[in-house]
Amino acid sequence: MRLKIVKPKIVQVPVDAAFLERIDTGAAIVKESRAQFVREACELRLKRLKNLEAERRYRAGYESVPDDPAWAQMSSAALADQLPEEDW
Repeated sequence: MRLKIVKPKIVQVPVDAAFLERIDTGAAIVKESRAQFVREACELRLKRLKNLEAERRYRAGYESVPDDPAWAQMSSAALADQLPEEDW
């Protein structure tokens, strides 16, 4: 099996001087290159977007098939019976 070598793409992103200084300061604090700092920031943003989409789908699922109120009442009653017996 041959390894496929992927050549990284160079991306240019215009930023103002003050923002670039903040990026460089942050990169210095965590002892990373500017490029690594920016890559990790982008990864975090993409992960957040993925999580937001998962939450949206989760909510949509519950909106289309909501919990049965009888189940919640049964659970509450069962807990009310059990909790006083707990050794807290």
